[in-house]
Amino acid sequence: MISVEEARARILAGLVPTAAEIVALADAWQRVTAAPVAARLTQPPRDVSAMDGYALRASDGALGANLRVVGSAPAGHPWEGQIGPGEALRLFTGSIVPEGADSILIQEDATRDGDFLRVNEVVRAGRHIRRAGQDFSEGDTLIETGRRLTARDIGLIASANHPWVTVHRRPRIAILASGDEIALPGEPIPPGGIVSSNSHALAALVRACGGEPMVLPVAADDRAVLGAAVDAARGCDLLITTGGASVGEHDLIQEAFAARGLKLDFWQIAMRPGKPLMFGRLGELPMVGLPGNPVSSMVCGILFLMPAIQRLSGLNGDAPPTIAATLASPLPANDHRADHLRATLRAIPGGVEAVPFDRQDSAMLRLLTRADCLILRAPHATAAEPGDFVQIIRLDPLGL
Repeated sequence: MISVEEARARILAGLVPTAAEIVALADAWQRVTAAPVAARLTQPPRDVSAMDGYALRASDGALGANLRVVGSAPAGHPWEGQIGPGEALRLFTGSIVPEGADSILIQEDATRDGDFLRVNEVVRAGRHIRRAGQDFSEGDTLIETGRRLTARDIGLIASANHPWVTVHRRPRIAILASGDEIALPGEPIPPGGIVSSNSHALAALVRACGGEPMVLPVAADDRAVLGAAVDAARGCDLLITTGGASVGEHDLIQEAFAARGLKLDFWQIAMRPGKPLMFGRLGELPMVGLPGNPVSSMVCGILFLMPAIQRLSGLNGDAPPTIAATLASPLPANDHRADHLRATLRAIPGGVEAVPFDRQDSAMLRLLTRADCLILRAPHATAAEPGDFVQIIRLDPLGL
């Protein structure tokens, strides 16, 4: 068995980002840039007013000064004249500052009487003016390659006059659940059968990572059926299977896929839950075989599939981020397998406290749904006591 870290590194080493495509900016949210985005203009293009008020020369803005208002220039309607001594121009937020003016007197600090203006607050040079290029200048690189675009990024790109953006294609992820006992929700359940949750949970995980899931029909424990499923997944960027990856006589994934050219990289990881995980390639198609137990499948999805889909999307594919938490109850010394314990969190002074569930059965989805985090326990970790610090993976920030 190999470690979690080695397994993740070997999976990522075999993956390359998807090709680039150009999409409308309206469809670019959460996509990963495949090329840098440079400004196509200067923002603001000229000096503009940051407030509603009056443009004037600061030297004329002494307390109590009286100025003559020579006109008005709403945003989008620049005034082409020049401000001279004793003059002021009515401006609004976003209005172009005219030649000759070097400051803005806000309207709250002025008294207007027809065409004349009284200064009620001393004016300072440069006050309330946004200088040309204050945000960015034409040619500036605003967004680097390999960034997952946020709503803020979309706004920045739009302001730089880009209606389109070059991003990586969303990875297409095929999902195959296998087993004679498996039925999809709403279908007739065979005798001794169970309803499959893995396909739907993994499809949601794929979407949360920015991929496009393709859920294949449930495959029976039959070599020909499993082989046909491989053929259906051709053209995808990754094939995920659940179930059939263990060593039982009905666990046929390895054998059936070998007939389709599977080159196995590794099988079995020193972790709990999720030991029977495998990774290999079916020609150009990488595949990850997950355990059939639903909690094991989801934990492995967090640890391995999320980084894999991120790598395919054009990101680094980093391990899920961890933070420190205080342990609420004792934990025994660990064996040779890394543990991932489901737990809830509660706020305490200075941080959070992790409360592990008493039961950690890998088939108990209800507890996984209630969990706020996974407590990470390294192989051969010594016993831990209440108050000790542990590393956790918070689930909500992952979008799960």
